This record gives sequence, structure tokens and C-alpha cells, in this order.
Amino acid sequence: MNFRHIEEVVKIEKLSFNTAWTRSDFISELEVNKTAKYRVLITNEHVVAYGGMWVLLDEAHVTNIAVHPEFRGVGLGKAILKDLINTAAKNGASSMTLEVRKGNNVAINLYKKFGFVEEGIRKKYYADTGDDAIIMWKYDLESSDS
Repeated sequence: MNFRHIEEVVKIEKLSFNTAWTRSDFISELEVNKTAKYRVLITNEHVVAYGGMWVLLDEAHVTNIAVHPEFRGVGLGKAILKDLINTAAKNGASSMTLEVRKGNNVAINLYKKFGFVEEGIRKKYYADTGDDAIIMWKYDLESSDS
């Protein structure tokens, strides 16, 4: 991802999440956060999906994955997650973590297909609804062929 993708990424973010990251959040990720790695999928010159993570020493933390509503259900989330896992491994990470909204069964099932396991709950993690977050971990980034 680079600066020319930000407007479309923010649009997908707003369509996907009640509490969306802002344009300045993504600019900061690209300009300031040296641990940040972001990927985009482009169709017909438009961003249709994106994902991001922070790679810190031997761990990667997924910050966000989203697919434009018009392109959901065709495997783009799977492609982004696979790419994030492979990128994290290439950057020295041996494990990966993320938080997912407790009721987001589509995402939870995707993560489980890639070998993520539920390790805990963050109570009332999401400020917009007070929903809990499930903390998930994948401990072997070598096996990303889901």
C-alpha cells in the first residue's frame, strides 16, 4: 500500500467498520510506523481489499483486514490474510495475533482455517458497541497454505 491507495482504503474501512480508521491514521501508519506493513488488492485499477499488520521482533499483529462489500465472498480476505502471513514470516515473525469481534463468524472461521486458535477475550473491547474481542494466535507461520 502507498499514499495513492489511502482514499480507497478509507472508503472500504468506513463501509466495513462502525469505528473506522481515518485518513490520518493510515497516513501515520505509512509515514511514522516503521513496523507497519500494508497490502492491497487491486481490480480494474481500484482497491477492493486491504490488510495491515505490525511486525515486532518475532511477532506480527494484524491491525485490519477488509474487503469492499461488492467483492466479498470470493476469497479476497483469504488472499490478503495469506499474503500477510507470508510477509510476516519473510520479515522474521514466527507467530501472529489479532483481535476479532466476537460475533464476526465469517472472519473467525477464516482465521481458524489458517490455523489461528482462540486464546482469550478482551471484554468490551469495541467502544462503538461494547462487544468483546476474541484474541487469536497463529504460532507457526510456516504453514500458511490454507
